[in-house]
This record gives sequence, C-alpha cells and structure tokens, in this order.
Amino acid sequence: MAYLPKGAWVVVADQGRAIVLENTGPAMAPDLRRIDEIAAEVAEATDRPGRMPDPGPGQRSALEEADLPRLAGERMIRDLTARLGTAARDGRFDALVIVAAPQVLGAFRAARCDAVAGRVVAELDRNLISQPLPKIADAVQRVLAA
Repeated sequence: MAYLPKGAWVVVADQGRAIVLENTGPAMAPDLRRIDEIAAEVAEATDRPGRMPDPGPGQRSALEEADLPRLAGERMIRDLTARLGTAARDGRFDALVIVAAPQVLGAFRAARCDAVAGRVVAELDRNLISQPLPKIADAVQRVLAA
C-alpha cells in the first residue's frame, strides 16, 4: 500500500485554473497546503471575426472566431508545466500527483518535461478543483492505495 509522502506535491487542475498543493503532514495522514495557484487569463474577443482578403469577385470570407477559453487553458497548462519543471530541477519536490479533468490531464502529459514526468507517482482523471483540501487528500490516498 502506497501513501502520499511528506513533501509530495499535488496539482489539482481544470481548464480554468490549477492549484499546487504540498503534503505537510505524515504519509498516512496527509495535510495538504496551498503553495501556488495559476489561473487562465482569457483575452477579450473583438466584436466580430476577421476577414480574408477578397478571394474573388463578389466573394467575402470571414475567419472562424478563436476559442479564447481553450487557448487560455492551453497557455495555463504550459505555464504550469514550466513552473513544475523549474521546481523539479531545483529539487523542491520528489513526488507529484496530478488530479485533473481528462482533457487537462492529456494536455499536461503532452506538455510536461522529463524532470516532471519522472516524479509523477499517480494521476487521477477527475475534476476536484472545487472540493475542499481534505476531500482531495482522501481521493489521492485512495488512488495511491489501489
């Protein structure tokens, strides 16, 4: 049976924000404390999509509007993985647990560096961003115990 070691980090994320937590308690009774939070910053959209140059006589063509929340979420994941990579190379954590919605978990896997990938001890594909810290700790312990 595995436990969450003291000093391990837990990242809880969804498309809009990520919370980085650290276990400050013993392995058998984790006590998660918030150490960082990253929020996706969605840019304001213009009032209408851009236009293509005239493709031919009498023809007009509009560009598709950008999915700004999705782009902001991808930017947030890149920022998160960069911060985690720096912390991993600095030796700030040895074990990492990722708790994220399935789409965010896939984006995290694609963006993480080798320093972070080598420290991931568990992944939980659930969106627990709005849950209290004790419930997150319980969910992580159940995954590690399985």
